[in-house]
Amino acid sequence: MLYFTRWKALAIILTALIVCLCAVPNFFPQERVKTWPVWAQRHIVLGLDLQGGSYLLLEVDANYVKKEKLDQIRDEARRVLRDAKVAYTGLAVRNDAVEVRISREADQATGLSKLRDMSQPIGGLLGSSGQRDIEVVDAGGGVIRLTIPQAAMLERMRKTIEQSIQIVEKRVNELGTVEPIIQRQGNDRILVQVPGLQDPTHLKELLGKTAKMEFRMVDTSVSPDQAQQGRVPPDSEVLMSSTSPKVPYVIKRQVLVSGGDLTDAQPGFDQRTNEPIVSFRFNTSGSRKFAQATSENVGLPFAIVLDNEVISAPVIREPITGGSGQISGSFTVQAANDLAILLRAGALPAPLTVVEERTVGPGLGQDSIEKGELAAYVGSIMVIVFMLVTYRLFGVFANIAVAINVAMIFGLLSLLNATLTLPGIAGIVLTVGIAVDSNVLIYERIREELRGGRNAISAIDAGFRRALATILDSNITTFIAAAVLFYIGTGPVRGFAVTLGIGIITTVFTAFTLTSLIVAGWVRWKRPKTVPI
Repeated sequence: MLYFTRWKALAIILTALIVCLCAVPNFFPQERVKTWPVWAQRHIVLGLDLQGGSYLLLEVDANYVKKEKLDQIRDEARRVLRDAKVAYTGLAVRNDAVEVRISREADQATGLSKLRDMSQPIGGLLGSSGQRDIEVVDAGGGVIRLTIPQAAMLERMRKTIEQSIQIVEKRVNELGTVEPIIQRQGNDRILVQVPGLQDPTHLKELLGKTAKMEFRMVDTSVSPDQAQQGRVPPDSEVLMSSTSPKVPYVIKRQVLVSGGDLTDAQPGFDQRTNEPIVSFRFNTSGSRKFAQATSENVGLPFAIVLDNEVISAPVIREPITGGSGQISGSFTVQAANDLAILLRAGALPAPLTVVEERTVGPGLGQDSIEKGELAAYVGSIMVIVFMLVTYRLFGVFANIAVAINVAMIFGLLSLLNATLTLPGIAGIVLTVGIAVDSNVLIYERIREELRGGRNAISAIDAGFRRALATILDSNITTFIAAAVLFYIGTGPVRGFAVTLGIGIITTVFTAFTLTSLIVAGWVRWKRPKTVPI
């Protein structure tokens, strides 16, 4: 353990030096760091409890998700029965299920078989158990009932949450915020932490909009007044304008082009009127559908619908075949910018509701930093003093290794662009104790070897070698605990787990390479007859 080749020693020193240098950007102002090369700009991000900012807990509307799934099942059942030429009546959603009555008894078996073919295995681990996403049963009297099993609903909620997290992250990043934390919490909630954002009002407005955009035709067969009196065509509905005063429109239900076909949206100004507008561009599929729709409906008005509100209803003057266009609707500059952000990020699969909101002021964050620093300094000083008093010169070696260990932790956190929270600081302080504990095990083993009659150099070598298994066992079990905390925990718990896990890795490195390299250098230089321990 005390023999190091020149290349091995050089590799150890370079590894420690490079990792420690990764922490350097944290000691310079961010304005200066931004002028450095991109690879050198990685730094530790202070969490909400240290920097202050906004905390939002969003809840996905589970009823909306279920209703949307049932509507899809109803529409799919209609298509399947029509294709199979099975006569039916009363197809509708009732009591959290889709029910349909087969008109002829001779078609009952065929209808039941075709509807059961709609059911698919649930993805992921649940799929291996044979569970399916639709349960189809014969309710008697010619009625077939299609329901969503609980397992299928949970899987759909999981996918909805994952998709919502991606869209929320895009919207938050569009605001120019620094390192937001967006993660799932429970079965139907999303946690959003934005350090440095003191006023979450604008953020809530952006996240609260589903941003489901559709291009539909205006139904000119009836007037809005007639429609409001109950004379709405079956394939149309009445929607209100997004501006005040509210104006009713009769809009066809058929969606010509959806917002999912948009590839870009940017705010701008109309060159003729100088009014704020939003310019948009479609993908290939959207361009084709938009060109076809505008070619077939020249001279007719079409509506741009956002979250079931009409934001604009211009008349199609000529076919639009370029795959791009613009939206105007008496926008303010801020409203045009917000709409562009929403369209670029995409529509949420389900509405989100803010169920909890907190704002942490920078003063409270600064107080946390000061107390965390004080705790770290006091704990570290006490450990250093204890090691010096107990192990003298070898205590100095241990303290040097621990200092490099802490520097490497900050270097790795910077390399990962990790977020440091107050529990994370606690994890670093705990790591100092674990790192020292490894040295204590080595030194006490050396003492035992000395008492057993070995000479100084032999005792030192045996101490490092025989303590290896014990230190690895203790650190591996602690690392497993940290991994479980990271996997199961959320928020601050994961911050603690990250710093603890990284600290264990650096501790093992410093205990068995750096400390032994320092001691080996001392042994080669002094050739001691006794060990000052």
